[in-house]
Amino acid sequence: METLSFNKDNRAYEKAAKRVKELKGFYGNLTSYCLVIPFLLVLNLLTSPYHLWFYWPMLGWGIGLVAHGINVFGIGKNWEEKKIKELMDADKRNHGKTL
Repeated sequence: METLSFNKDNRAYEKAAKRVKELKGFYGNLTSYCLVIPFLLVLNLLTSPYHLWFYWPMLGWGIGLVAHGINVFGIGKNWEEKKIKELMDADKRNHGKTL
């Protein structure tokens, strides 16, 4: 009985640790974006104010940041969780028949 509880606790811990790692990665990316893009804006305005180029990295990195945010917070999570549960339930049913 204790082993079963330990396995459930261990899986819950691993799942929580994975989630924290995903959140940390997103917030690190967001922080970098918020620091680097204003620096690039200032650099652009100081070096070539008549040729604006800072918006290209802002746009490219911004698209990546939005995609990262959707992956961490959004659309994919519910589908992924449901699919994992569905596959685990199917595996339990199949193993129950063969045993």
